[in-house]
Amino acid sequence: MVNVDAYLDRIAYTGPCTPDATTLAALHRAHLLAVPFENLDIALGRPITLDLPSRYEKIVTRRRGGFCYELNGLFAWLLRELGYDVALLAAGVYGDDDQPDPNDDHLTLLVRCPGDPTPWLADVGFGEGFREPLRLDVADEQIRNGRAYRVEGEGQWRYWEQDREGAWKPRYWFTLTPRQYGDFAEMCRWQQTSPNSHFTQHRICSLATPQGRVTLADMQLIVTERGERHETPVADAAEYDRLLRERFGVDLSV
Repeated sequence: MVNVDAYLDRIAYTGPCTPDATTLAALHRAHLLAVPFENLDIALGRPITLDLPSRYEKIVTRRRGGFCYELNGLFAWLLRELGYDVALLAAGVYGDDDQPDPNDDHLTLLVRCPGDPTPWLADVGFGEGFREPLRLDVADEQIRNGRAYRVEGEGQWRYWEQDREGAWKPRYWFTLTPRQYGDFAEMCRWQQTSPNSHFTQHRICSLATPQGRVTLADMQLIVTERGERHETPVADAAEYDRLLRERFGVDLSV
């Protein structure tokens, strides 16, 4: 059974639940600090389905993470239960070559607070993204957790960009056309079955920390703290499982 209080406990959120911009930012930040971005079920051959009970049982009851369709899909449910207006948006992620994916390979969220027309871009399912939502009606740079971002575009099209060493790098494009959750089912299947999917080629588990981020990328532990990055090889499967439990709270046996 899905339960708002249990979800809030999962993300260690104890603040107000008034559906305003301040609460939205606090929920967004708490989610990123508690629930990892991970694709571990794909390597284990466990199918990922998009129905609400499955997402809730995995993320809240078993205290796992997930990728965008799971994390943003469940976060959208929580926000609606708390009184927010939420639209699911389709996005295409830019690759390392700064070329956009033509497919709708990412799910992100447009959120409005009751009585307030301000549109917010929320995303707890991207991995290393913005800690707090970005305003969609502001073209100038927006600072979140010491980093600069901006959202550009016009009409139905938008581009989310991040300042990296003085240069604006696009992270994903998206449209403002609301989508149904079932619209993402086929791409979700592709991401976990296609040999061309990044998620079938690499294992990842990544979690924001107050001062940075910790990531298990295949057999490499990457810790970033206050801008300093350290990489350590993982010796074997036993150490990998131990790191999952100790660093991310993930136990693959449950």
